[in-house]
Amino acid sequence: MAIIPLLLLAIVLFILVRSVRIANEWSRAVVLRLGRFHAVRGPGLYLLLPLIDRVAMVLDLRIQTTSITAEQALTRDTVAVGVDAIVFWQVADARAAAINITNYREAIERVAQTSLREMIGATELSRLLSDRRTADEQLRQTIAAKTESWGVAVRSVEIRDVAIPANLQDAMSRQAQAERERDARVTLASAEVAIAEQVVAAAAVYASNPVAVQLRQMNLLYEMNKDRGATVLIPTDMAASLGALLKDR
Repeated sequence: MAIIPLLLLAIVLFILVRSVRIANEWSRAVVLRLGRFHAVRGPGLYLLLPLIDRVAMVLDLRIQTTSITAEQALTRDTVAVGVDAIVFWQVADARAAAINITNYREAIERVAQTSLREMIGATELSRLLSDRRTADEQLRQTIAAKTESWGVAVRSVEIRDVAIPANLQDAMSRQAQAERERDARVTLASAEVAIAEQVVAAAAVYASNPVAVQLRQMNLLYEMNKDRGATVLIPTDMAASLGALLKDR
């Protein structure tokens, strides 16, 4: 008779061991009942019915990263480039990720790889190099549209590097140098024009006022000899004109 309570206790312990489960804060358990979807459990403690319920998959809801590369991919203007990027994604619907696709991690990598090549083929090299933010967002939207039905949300995509052929790098460097030289010559020419305009304006002032010319001459003489301590002789007519000018004032 004492065997029966022990047997019942063993059965209860067995049921508890098989029924009680714990899911971490970032985890969700997809539970099937008799082979059909029943519920998504977690985080914390949850119960299963022995021989009836089973956990089909435990999914991590934290943000994940996937690295993708495209080597020798042709841009829209037929330039072969190599591009490295990182995809930041997260499981948003545990049920869809467990039921709608066999291996969502592998599928995300394949889709991201294909989408990267599609984006490169639709983008010109100059835009890919100068406007990476637009390329990142375009690529994110493309991948997100393909993974939405899997319960996966693509948070962001970041292009790390764009590798171009060495000969093209040299050509682009020479082009950039030529453009800088052109800009420098244009700036210098603009400065020469501005100086010439100022000289013409000064000449007009001097032509209408002879005393201004003499004052300018005196100023130049002073500037040339202020540090030498030399005695400068000036023509009598210049001295007389200056004296008359000072007397009038």
